[in-house]
Amino acid sequence: MLDHVFISVSDLDRSIAFYTEVLAPLGIKNRLDFDGKDGPPGHPDLKGFGANGRVFFWLRQGDVDSRAAHVGFVANNEAAVNAAYAAAMAAGATDNGAPGARLYYDPRYYAANVLDPDGYSLEFVYKSWQH
Repeated sequence: MLDHVFISVSDLDRSIAFYTEVLAPLGIKNRLDFDGKDGPPGHPDLKGFGANGRVFFWLRQGDVDSRAAHVGFVANNEAAVNAAYAAAMAAGATDNGAPGARLYYDPRYYAANVLDPDGYSLEFVYKSWQH
């Protein structure tokens, strides 16, 4: 199980605005700023997102390699997948797979895929057997 993920973004303000809109339909609404000077030497400033008292998805300003990450976000149902996809597209994402069953994984695997403004691959996924 993962505790947290950092991704580097080219424009921090743009990415904060993007993820604020995109993650809200998934119930990921909490935001936390971490000042790097409060951490060990060389720690980056971070902008965090989370839910249920946990912050687990962090953005940091830096060099971008869109091939470096694919992030799958849990959705509580198919409607949440659809809403996150719609929010992402409205916020400037690029379509990378419209909402629907991903039969090549499992008939109960429902997901949508987009590319964020830096080209990172995002997936919003509902796996009914995990709920």
